[in-house]
Amino acid sequence: MHRGSFVVLDAAGEVIVAAGAVDRPTLPRSSNKPVQATALLAAGWTPRSARELAIGAGSHNGEDGHRDTAAAMLAAVGLGPDDLGCPPALPQHEATKADWLATGRTPERLAMNCSGKHAAMLSACVAAGWPTSGYLEREHPLQQAIEARLAEAAGEPVAAVVVDGCGAPQHALSVTGLARGVLSLVQAGSGSRELAVADAMRAEPWFVAGTGREDTELMQALPGLLVKGGADGVHVAALPGWGRWRSSSTTAATVVARLLWRPG
Repeated sequence: MHRGSFVVLDAAGEVIVAAGAVDRPTLPRSSNKPVQATALLAAGWTPRSARELAIGAGSHNGEDGHRDTAAAMLAAVGLGPDDLGCPPALPQHEATKADWLATGRTPERLAMNCSGKHAAMLSACVAAGWPTSGYLEREHPLQQAIEARLAEAAGEPVAAVVVDGCGAPQHALSVTGLARGVLSLVQAGSGSRELAVADAMRAEPWFVAGTGREDTELMQALPGLLVKGGADGVHVAALPGWGRWRSSSTTAATVVARLLWRPG
């Protein structure tokens, strides 16, 4: 048995359905990435394609195209895989991982599912003139900007900051605050950083997750839908035509996915 929280907001950001501890701080994990990406754009990062912006807000499988894109982002700012602060990992994509194991290939930083986010963070540091060394420290100007942006979008202060599995700071917000933050992406006007992130993720969903992943398949199946999962069952999803956002943690995420997947 798993317990979870679930909240639905209307277009005005008001709670219309809620279950569980929706006001208690939780760790959104990778569901924070879309809002984080707006802070990177504000720092001066200029992605060269929607694919780069999507993978900068994504949690990829480590497939060939994912690693190549992250490597190209680093090369464009004069950096390489060794500059990434995320740990080496095997690809999450089972076929790719099997190939690596069969040939004796060892874990690599580019294969880590957060390498796109880290490449984007480093690109933002270069654009802003901030040091790339120590870019994962909470006191670094990049992380200060990200923390401030998450709080602004959520409409509440960050409750706690810990270290995520990829080595980056992870910011605790309530489930309701998480929903408010993601809502801000689709409510922003044309030409805004917020809408740019949402549009890139919806245009290039394979770079948000990858082959066989729920986030990718949902966005491919339902035009206009924006989805981003996080570790430990956190999930946010939105269909702009409904004018409302759904945010959940633990098994409630499956309920959201099934509701949105149903035809019609």
